[in-house]
Amino acid sequence: MALNVLEWGDGDRTAVLIHGMMGDSGSWWEIGPALAERGYRAVAVDLPGHGCSARDPDSDLESFAMSVLESVPARPALAMGHSLGGSVLAAAVSRLRPERAVYVETPFGPGRAHLDVAAFAAGLEEAKTARTVENLRRERPWWSERDIAVEAEAASLFDVATTVSLHAGRVGGPDNTPPLVAPSLMIRSDPSQYISEEAADSLRARGFEVRSVAGAGHCVWYGRHEEFMAVLDGWV
Repeated sequence: MALNVLEWGDGDRTAVLIHGMMGDSGSWWEIGPALAERGYRAVAVDLPGHGCSARDPDSDLESFAMSVLESVPARPALAMGHSLGGSVLAAAVSRLRPERAVYVETPFGPGRAHLDVAAFAAGLEEAKTARTVENLRRERPWWSERDIAVEAEAASLFDVATTVSLHAGRVGGPDNTPPLVAPSLMIRSDPSQYISEEAADSLRARGFEVRSVAGAGHCVWYGRHEEFMAVLDGWV
C-alpha cells in the first residue's frame, strides 16, 4: 500500500525515517527538522496500521517492507528505523539500498518459537489504552510535553490487528539481522532492555558500528535530542 508520509526540508540528500510500534511519523518531530538543517530531505512514513496509513489485518513483515519501498525514494543517503521500524528497514534494506543505515534499539535474531495470539493482542490493547498523556508524563518524566503529546496521539490511531498479524507471521522465522549492504550503525540506550552488551558485541563482530546514549529510554532521542544527534553527526 502507499503509506502516509511526513516531510521536512528540500535538500539534495534524502533521509528515510521509519518509526517503531505504536508510534507514527510524528515521532520524528525533532529529528526530521534537525536532518533538514543538515541538508537532507527527511521523509518519514506511517507504517501500516499506524498514524494515517491504512490498516492491514493480513500483514506480514514483507508486506510492511514492500509498503515502505513503494512510498519512499530509492537509494536514500540515509535510512533509519526505530525498533519495529528497524526490523522493517532490515527486511527492505537490500532493495532500498541506502548509502548508510541506522537501526535504533532494534533487537535482531530468529522469530519467536511460539506466539499466543490472543494474549499478545490483549497485551497490545492494554498498552494502547494505557498510553495516555497522564501516564506518559508520570512514567517518562524526561520526555518533553511535545514528545508525550505525539506518542499519545499515535497510540490512539494504532491498529492492534495489523501488528498482531505482522508478529504472527514471524513465528519460527529466520534470523532477521540485516546484511551489510551499506555501512550500518546501531544506536542503543545505555543501559538497554533490547540491545544487551552481548548483543552489541555480536553486532560489532558482524561489522556493525554500535553507539550508545547514556540514560536514554527505548525512544532514544526523546529527552536526549542533543546526545542523539551528536551520535549521528559523528557517523553520517
